[in-house]
Formats: sequence, C-alpha cells, structure tokens
Amino acid sequence: MTAPLVIIGTGLAGYNLVKEFRKADAERAVVMITADDGRQYSKPMLSTGFSKGKNADGLAMNDAGAMAEQLKCEIRTHQTITAINPAQKQVMLGNEALEYSDLVLTLGAEPFQLPIDGAEYLYHVNDLMDYQQFHAAVQGKNRVLVLGAGLVGCEYAHDLGSAGYEVDLVAPDAQPLSRLLPQPCGEALIPALEQLGVTLHLEKAVTSVEKQGDQYAANLSDGTQLTADVILSAVGLKPRVALAQSAALEVNRAIVVDRHLQTSDGNIYALGDCAEVDGLNLLYVLPLMNSARALAKTLAGTPTKVVYPVMPVMVKTPTLPIVTCPAAENVQGEWEIHGQSPHFKALFKDTSGNLLGYALTGDCVAEKMAMNKKLPAMLA
Repeated sequence: MTAPLVIIGTGLAGYNLVKEFRKADAERAVVMITADDGRQYSKPMLSTGFSKGKNADGLAMNDAGAMAEQLKCEIRTHQTITAINPAQKQVMLGNEALEYSDLVLTLGAEPFQLPIDGAEYLYHVNDLMDYQQFHAAVQGKNRVLVLGAGLVGCEYAHDLGSAGYEVDLVAPDAQPLSRLLPQPCGEALIPALEQLGVTLHLEKAVTSVEKQGDQYAANLSDGTQLTADVILSAVGLKPRVALAQSAALEVNRAIVVDRHLQTSDGNIYALGDCAEVDGLNLLYVLPLMNSARALAKTLAGTPTKVVYPVMPVMVKTPTLPIVTCPAAENVQGEWEIHGQSPHFKALFKDTSGNLLGYALTGDCVAEKMAMNKKLPAMLA
C-alpha cells in the first residue's frame, strides 16, 4: 500500500493546497496533521473580528470533521510532530512513525517574543485559538495596549478602536507601517487612527510590564508608564524552521525551497510563511495562494514552477484605505510622492526611472489596477 501524502499544518496554506490538489487527484491518500483543532478560517480576518462583532466561532467556517469530508482526507488534530526522518520517509508523533510518500511543511510563522520582564502578560494573535483567548480576555474591558505599528499592529489598533475600545499603540518606528510605506503615506494613517480613539506613542518601546491589580502597567523607554486592561504584542513574526532544521533541511531565514517548492530533500516541500522561495519569504496571502496552486500540480504529477505576479498588499484600515506593492528588498531607488494628505500616490523608482513599487492611500487607491499593470512580476 502506497504511503500517503502528508501535510503538516491546517492553516490557509495547508487547506488551500489540498483543495487545489483534489482538483487534479481525487484518489491519493492525504493525511493532514495539526497541533490545534483544525478549524478552517481565513487568517486575514483575525484582525477584523472585533469591529464585526465576531468571536472565534464566528470567524470559523468549518470544523476539522467537515474539512476532512470535503477534502476526502484524514485530519489528525491536537497532534505534534516530534521529528522528521527523511531517510525513512517518516514523521514521528511521539513513538508513532507515520510514513509518507511526499511531505509538505505548511508550518507558518510564530510571533516574535519580546525579551522583556513581564512578557508572560502579553497576548499574541497568530491563529484562531489565539484569537479565542484574546477575545475572551478583552470582554468587559476598556483599554487595550497594542505593541507594534506594522501591518498587524495597525490593523488591530484600527479594529479595536472601531469596536469602541480605548487603544494605545506603542512602537519604536517614527511612523505607522514604516516597512511598507514611505513617510508621508505612513503619517497619513495617524489622524485616521486618532479619530477612532487610538493614541499613538511612536519612537518609544516597552521595556517592561508589571501587573497592578486587575490591570497592567507598561514602562516605556522614555520613562513614561501606560496602564491597560489587556496588552497585545504584534511586533512581528518569524518563520517556523525548528522542525526543518532538526531534519537537516536547508534553512536560511525560512525553509529554503526552489521554484517547485521543493526543499533540499526531494520528497519534502514547503510553502506559505515558513518557506523561502528564490530568496523571498513573503508573509502575505497572495504568495501563499500562488504557491498552493503550483505545488498542487507538482504533487499531482505535473511539475509546475511557482510564479509570483504583481501582488499588492491591502491594509485593513477602512478609515483610510491603503494598498501597497513594496519593491523587493535591497533594491536601490527612491520614492516619488504625489498628492496631499491623506490622498497619496507614491512611486518607487530605480535610478533609471523604472517603476518597482507603489503605495496608494485614500482616494488614490482607485488607481491600484492601473499601477499593477505597470509593475514587473516578482517571480516570472
């Protein structure tokens, strides 16, 4: 009997891969393994749940049983892979050895843990079960402190502010979304957040957190102190690579894969937030979806290289619409800014005047489709 295709992870990457795979192969045995409860949900929706009045059950679309039936596969929940044995083509679940014909790692990324005193008091929301805990923690509370002004931090501050919470946002950056937007575009988000009741504390960092009765006090780098009922840390993610490293797979910033999503082992693949494709580790939905479609064809017998077209990032801050398509890292160039706050069109051009990225805010977001046509594909 042929060993199954084994997929570790039932997040957006894992479930989308099997959905695409079933379009080409309805018969091959598939086993999915997850450390959580296996509910299907859309991860981008985690940072819009409060303004929509949804708890974790409200964000979940299907349970593991329904997904197993829909995808004609076995889903094993609340199980942890303790090791991968590439030579024997086995994954270990404690003492159980599960054989695979091909193995796919959709391990995702994990929240960066701040190395500060009181870090144990911080919540992180990286999956549905995290959201469930955080949602429960803020019920009946008023003041939430959000750490980090990147994509997730800004989206959560906006979502919580929209839901009526008093929000403090602390970040060492000089502006929101500093890694995605040029200065004027990032600064345009500040009044949009403030009108929702979000107070920004930029160019500051939390140095420690202490419990004070039912609340928490966060000490900042400038000597001030903020009090909050709940603290959410959204200071970044790092790809989960420990399992791959222990199996001696090639790892750089993430698990190194080629354009076929194949790791340094011929029968092991990786996609999503844990994978580095041609040097690119992109923690967004569109690269993941493109990778799932390509890998599904490869696993079904038609080797297919992943292609990354122009993949804009939509920032979920409805008070000020923002879309950006950042240039690749280490590309030399400058931003060219047009418009007035809060309606900006920013163009990133190289020294020859070639357009390599853009950022649009406010009414200028309407130009997204036209801008996409002018950009080169990320991986052609």
